[in-house]
Amino acid sequence: MTKKPKIIRDEIDLHGMTVDEAIPRIEEFLYAAYQSKLRRVWIVHGKGTGTLKQEVVRYLQKSSLVRSFQPADSSRGGYGTMQIDLN
Repeated sequence: MTKKPKIIRDEIDLHGMTVDEAIPRIEEFLYAAYQSKLRRVWIVHGKGTGTLKQEVVRYLQKSSLVRSFQPADSSRGGYGTMQIDLN
């Protein structure tokens, strides 16, 4: 019997999470995406107060898995979503 490959989505939604909840989820998500050979993913952090977005950006700046990132275009959530290109 062959093992089925794990299917990973190209987007994670952090709505309703605190920074302390979100950062470990982002780390797991990016690692799984990288292992699955995805090269572009999206993190939906919402608009809110901007605190979560600020911490997401701080994390992405330090991650060795991230080649670049920018706010997503309006069709993917605009200001409330970050587009990430992985190494």
